[in-house]
Amino acid sequence: MSAAVATASRRFQHLLDRSTPHVGRRWLGLAGVVLVYALRAWFVGGYYIVTYALGIYLLNLLIAFLSPQVDPELAEVLGEGPALPTRSSDEFRPFVRRLPEFKFWYSIVKAFCIAFGMTFFSVFDVPVFWPILLFYWVVLFTVTMKRQILHMVKYRYVPFTFGKQVP
Repeated sequence: MSAAVATASRRFQHLLDRSTPHVGRRWLGLAGVVLVYALRAWFVGGYYIVTYALGIYLLNLLIAFLSPQVDPELAEVLGEGPALPTRSSDEFRPFVRRLPEFKFWYSIVKAFCIAFGMTFFSVFDVPVFWPILLFYWVVLFTVTMKRQILHMVKYRYVPFTFGKQVP
């Protein structure tokens, strides 16, 4: 039994390794997974708590994806030098994410697959008034992203490579 699990694990890891350079295709596949989950949640109706928890998890992943590996605020408090260049005369250092793109994508795919699986069990279909959950999630997203954007402006880092000038 364990030999079969090890073989399956190696094959799955091989597929993941082969998919790494195909960024556009991976994200397109994720869009398909999201569509399947959305259709399942729409037609079954309910599972608002599952979707809400999925939204909170995705928000946490997004924050980790947009954050630098070494937080400049924490480095400042500890008395270490700035982790990111703050002046044009500073040495160029590329932006290193706390959560790399591949792990970000893979975590989202796993989360949607788990949430999709949960929609087959009625124990997770807790009756709630969904507009309140939606409103609370929108407020939480807005406050969290505002804080993240202010942090990005304060420490002058942009977590995306498009539109950046090459030194």
